[in-house]
Amino acid sequence: MKKILFRKLLFDCLIFFIITLFSTGIIIWVFQAVNFLDIIVEDGRNYLVYINYSLLNFPKVISKLVPFVLFFSFLFIIAKYELNNELIIFWNFGINKIELINFFIKFSFLIMLFQIFLTATLVPKSQDLARSFLKGSSINYLENFIKPRIFNDAIKNLTIYSNSKDELGNLKEIYLKKGTGDNFQITFAKKGRFKQVGDNQFLELSSGQTISVINNKITNFKFSKTDFNLSNFEDNVTTYKKTQEVATLNLIKCYHNLLDLNLFKIDEKLKIENCNVNNLDNILKELYKRIIIPLYIPVLILISLLLIFKSKENTNYPRYRVIIFFIGFGTIVISEMTIRFINEDLIKNIKFFLIPVILIICLYLNYFLKFKNLRATK
Repeated sequence: MKKILFRKLLFDCLIFFIITLFSTGIIIWVFQAVNFLDIIVEDGRNYLVYINYSLLNFPKVISKLVPFVLFFSFLFIIAKYELNNELIIFWNFGINKIELINFFIKFSFLIMLFQIFLTATLVPKSQDLARSFLKGSSINYLENFIKPRIFNDAIKNLTIYSNSKDELGNLKEIYLKKGTGDNFQITFAKKGRFKQVGDNQFLELSSGQTISVINNKITNFKFSKTDFNLSNFEDNVTTYKKTQEVATLNLIKCYHNLLDLNLFKIDEKLKIENCNVNNLDNILKELYKRIIIPLYIPVLILISLLLIFKSKENTNYPRYRVIIFFIGFGTIVISEMTIRFINEDLIKNIKFFLIPVILIICLYLNYFLKFKNLRATK
């Protein structure tokens, strides 16, 4: 009977958690996906690139929501059980409250492992794939990203400016600058329009001139009509991996090599992007975020179980629920704030690594001693 009651409570908590997590995640993801429309509107990329890029950001949204939604779900369901007199059934069947605590603490470690899988494996991989979609894509709709009276620089080493643009996509009073530094080329034209020839894209210019500066030598020529080839240019998408996109194992190897720890053998020729001394702080913060922050999951579930200390018959019960909510919410905020204090000094960071472990031990001892004293007084 105990197993049936435990499973019923856990099932209700999980169902509410999953529904809330995905419904909230989808809402946030939709708002985020709207911001990603710039991939098509501003950068002129294919809609399939936009869809893939948007979908691959969904795991990141979910991983961010898990701690708060999990805490809220358990708090809500336990309070609901108390208000509906369902928790009394547990106590009437001789279930010890510490047994309930033990059951949920074991379950919390499973959720913690799931969160570590999300943050340490799935999210970095999905972020890397999302970036690779952008890197591997091309600007397919150049005419879409040209905005009148705005300097458009979505293409690397090329700036395009147009004073106006008609309904047919024809540009007027065009300015183009190709190259950087001392060697560059500036082209002016009265009119221009985009055209596609096979797989190549051109900007057909009319009535203008081109000024070239190479090694401090200036040359210019006028033209009545010319084609400016846009197919050989690259876009301005970041081509290197960000720290958050690097695999967790590679970050550990990088940190190991940079500090010369010699704890295990790693190929010295192994090349890991963003693996340098100047990025050491970010590497450790990223590892802390992926591996240590999920340790707060058991803490949050133990905090939600504080509700079983008081009965709904207590006049302070509504206030007590609000206090527990703010304690849990504050714990989430503090866990995120500790990331800022992480630095390259591993010894100084140990105290932050131990905070969730200490909180789990303290909360559990508090439950154990509380219920032990209750049994002793009976």
